[in-house]
Amino acid sequence: MKIFTTTFTVLLFALQFQLRSEVEVNKAMLALFAPLGEAPENPENPMTEAKIELGRMLYYDTRLSMDRSVSCNTCHDLASFGDDGRNVSQGIHGQEGGRSAPTVFNAALHIAQFWDGRAKDVEEQAVGPVTNPIEMGMPDPDYVLKVLNSIPGYVELFAEAFPEEEEPLTFVNMGKAIGAFERNLLTPGRFDDYLNGDDSALTDPEKEGLNLFLTSGCATCHNGAAVGGQMFQKLGLVKEWPTEDKGRYEATNVETDMYFFKVPSLRNITETGPYLHDGSIETLEEMVSKMAEYQLGRILSDEETSKIVTFLGALTGEVDEEYIKIPELPEDGPNTPKPKTVAGQ
Repeated sequence: MKIFTTTFTVLLFALQFQLRSEVEVNKAMLALFAPLGEAPENPENPMTEAKIELGRMLYYDTRLSMDRSVSCNTCHDLASFGDDGRNVSQGIHGQEGGRSAPTVFNAALHIAQFWDGRAKDVEEQAVGPVTNPIEMGMPDPDYVLKVLNSIPGYVELFAEAFPEEEEPLTFVNMGKAIGAFERNLLTPGRFDDYLNGDDSALTDPEKEGLNLFLTSGCATCHNGAAVGGQMFQKLGLVKEWPTEDKGRYEATNVETDMYFFKVPSLRNITETGPYLHDGSIETLEEMVSKMAEYQLGRILSDEETSKIVTFLGALTGEVDEEYIKIPELPEDGPNTPKPKTVAGQ
């Protein structure tokens, strides 16, 4: 009996200690975020299974590039959390672009697309790289349509995806199909469980990091369902950031947009380095530290930085492996243009 009483006392003490050690989070401030819900709809592009399936094929098809070396998935690799892990992305003939490819996962939730916001949605973004001379290198939309029309399987698939249109196979519809596929690229995870009321979904160290994230001011820009992507902000808000990239100004030519960039989403951020528009920051610790200094005017200790990074790890979500499975693509037709493997030929 004495042993039982002693054991019970020890267990009770341990339970009381655990309860006392639980980290409290200001639940009112959690209103800055939102759990991931259903795929965001675009009234101008209703999602259908036929459209999504076509978009999946186009997303993986290198025939949308001039030398058949680049697809959407090349720079936004779905097997690597939606980016390519490069400082700046690489297009046809090994050419390098000027900016790092942001992840495509959860991108449909953003206010706009590209670092400078020059595309209003994922549908518009999807067609941009195809005719970019550095990225996929197609000469013009007409040539893209020539390729797609020469592939009998695609002619049928576009007709199924856009059954009410007299001309279903168009450049715009190509973007709509890819966009429909991308709208379902969401990665729910433990942070969503926490926002939905499961306090045990985050560990105490992660909650400590979340508290610091909130009290340091990080959520001023990184908020909403995507934990970012909802606004444009000046890089070097309180301390000048050394960069030659003029950001949104290059898309708008508006002086007040100088050095403004779309705030990136922090979902899956531990998996999508290197960081920043030019991939110049290799580690997340350095990125957090510099953002605090240059955007908030705050110098974080190594311990504080580590705690915030620990919280950011809780933003890694689940990828639907079946949804991103590489599909079988339709075969070339007899008149499908051959790849141009050497620039200018």
